[in-house]
Amino acid sequence: MIQHHVPHPAEQSSDAGRERRPRVGAVQYLNTRPLVHGLASADIDLRFDLPSRLADRLAARDLDVALIPSIELFRGAGYRVVSDACIGCRGPVMSVKLFFRTAPGRVATLAVDEGSRTSAALARILLAERHGVHPQLELLPIGAGPGDTKADAVLLIGDRAIGPAGWGAFQLAWDLGDEWCRWTGLPFVFAVWAARDDVDVRRVEPLLAAARDSGRANLAAIAAAEAAAHGLTVPQCLSYLRDNLHYDLGPREREALWLFQSRAATLSLAPAAPPRAAATGVARK
Repeated sequence: MIQHHVPHPAEQSSDAGRERRPRVGAVQYLNTRPLVHGLASADIDLRFDLPSRLADRLAARDLDVALIPSIELFRGAGYRVVSDACIGCRGPVMSVKLFFRTAPGRVATLAVDEGSRTSAALARILLAERHGVHPQLELLPIGAGPGDTKADAVLLIGDRAIGPAGWGAFQLAWDLGDEWCRWTGLPFVFAVWAARDDVDVRRVEPLLAAARDSGRANLAAIAAAEAAAHGLTVPQCLSYLRDNLHYDLGPREREALWLFQSRAATLSLAPAAPPRAAATGVARK
């Protein structure tokens, strides 16, 4: 489902005499379509990859700005949030699910989707905090399915999580967005636009907000274009984009980021969170 960036002919023309275009990394999961809807025509070098790989490429300076898993915002030194556009939820998210072959309190092994970092941390937090279990992790490669692992629980994200995922092999499923929201009373933020502190994002920042606003205004068109490829009807796809996802990084989302970092830190999955007052700005190291 993930497609790597293929340069458009216009992108291959000489950049002599002009500033290099900002390299922006994004994801081609269905849930990110509203955020990138208007970016294809923007004056940027847009590149696509898995969420986990985008974080690595941002750290390696292969990208200037990237839509990274929120857990990587805490782990990366010198990162900052550069837009109030995000991928979040205020209830069931539908595309991040943890499937159980046994009761949650008996999970000893957890297979995590290769594309996941934030969701993997969230699953571990919920299992530890609510059931006192700390399972051994196993990587589930892209292209592999739940039937390719014997793990007690299997985490799937993105397009792979939306389908039935071989329900016959499982006795229970958690929608991790819903589980977090019910547990904390706060939204959850899966991904944010981030940059290193030494990167000038003045050209990019307004483009990201404008793309989000354009995408949100065109959800019906996006659903009509994307539904069939994801095995959904157009109404199902529209409902997912409109009702399950939230695209604004507001005060409650920032509070949720602080709490997520705090709980992750207790499991040594992230550095300690800043003082609570600091979380009203940008949650980061």
